[in-house]
This record gives sequence, C-alpha cells and structure tokens, in this order.
Amino acid sequence: MQVNEPGHTASTAEAPKAAPPVRKRPKPGERRVQILQALAAMLEQPGAERVTTAALAARLGVSEAALYRHFASKAQMFEGLIDFIEQSVFTLVNQITERELPAREKSAQVVRVLIQFAEKNPGMTRVMVGDALVYENERLQQRMNLFFDKLEAALKQVLRDSAAAEGHAAPTADAQARAAALTALAMGQLQRFARSGFRRAPSEHLDASLALLL
Repeated sequence: MQVNEPGHTASTAEAPKAAPPVRKRPKPGERRVQILQALAAMLEQPGAERVTTAALAARLGVSEAALYRHFASKAQMFEGLIDFIEQSVFTLVNQITERELPAREKSAQVVRVLIQFAEKNPGMTRVMVGDALVYENERLQQRMNLFFDKLEAALKQVLRDSAAAEGHAAPTADAQARAAALTALAMGQLQRFARSGFRRAPSEHLDASLALLL
C-alpha cells in the first residue's frame, strides 16, 4: 500500500477496464414468446396500421432474419397468438361447463370469460374481430371463425341440456337460437371495443344485455 507524503501526490494507476456485459442468450422458446408479446403489444396501439416484420424486428432490436429463425412466416406468428387465445379462453370455458350451475348462469359466465379476456388483452381483440387479419393469410380468419363456432357450440350444449331437462318442446331449436344470440352479443361487444380504439369497455352494459337474452 502506498502512503503519500505531505505535499506530494501519488500517481494514480489506471483503473482496469470493465469487461463488456455478456449478452444473455434467451432460453429455448423464450424468444418466440418475446416475439408474440411484442406483436400483441403493437396491435394494442389504437388505429395501428398493418404490423410489418420490419417494424416488429425494430421493436425487439433484432433483424428480420432473427424473427424467421423462430417463425417461418408472419402468418405463423399470428397463429401463435390464436393458439394463445384458444387455449386461454377454452380452458376456462371447459371449467365453467363442468360446474354444477344453472344453465343460464353457466352461459353468462362463458360470455363473461371471453369479454374479460378481451378487456385484458386489447391486441388479441383485434385478432379476434379480424381487424389485424385483413391483409394476412385467409386461413387465419377461418381459424377465428371456427373459434366463435366452437364458442357457440359450447353455449348450445349447455342450454340444450337445460331446455331438455325443463321439458321444452323443441330444446335443440331453443338452445340454438339463444346460443347464436349470445355469440352475436359477445362478438358485437368485441367489435365496439376495437372500433372505439379500446375506449369503450366490452363489459359495458354486458350484464343487462345478458339478462335480456337469458
């Protein structure tokens, strides 16, 4: 250790240079999730134009080639979002339909689950209503159409079983009409949410509307 004498200054040794930070490699599958999260976030911007892979790559700070190492096409990225929508919503829908509840309450809860998911995920709402899919591969819109068909089928099953148990003369026809009306209500709420730039919550007047239909 060097001690300075009074009136003298010691020459300072040059501080060792800090090693450059080591860039952490994403875990397997982590980059895919980051890409989908970024895409969903970009879709949340009200009035956002078509999302390009160049803009998505810029947001993530990577090259477009890096995106294509994880997804073969932009359509495949949207399919990843649709997979998430389907898994998130129908996991809850299946739980609801298995509960011991009156059919009307089950049906209302199924619709609420979809609306709550949309409210928490505005970017996904644009996928569900098709706004984000206008210039994309046609099969993506077909998948979303099937999503709502599946939702309507789940509602129809719940309502048909109840109508049959209550002795309705035409339980299937009654259930089909109610399920179609509930699905149309849900789709309308999502459309209004997206068209308003996410200002009008999809849950607005929902309970009153459900009470009228059920």
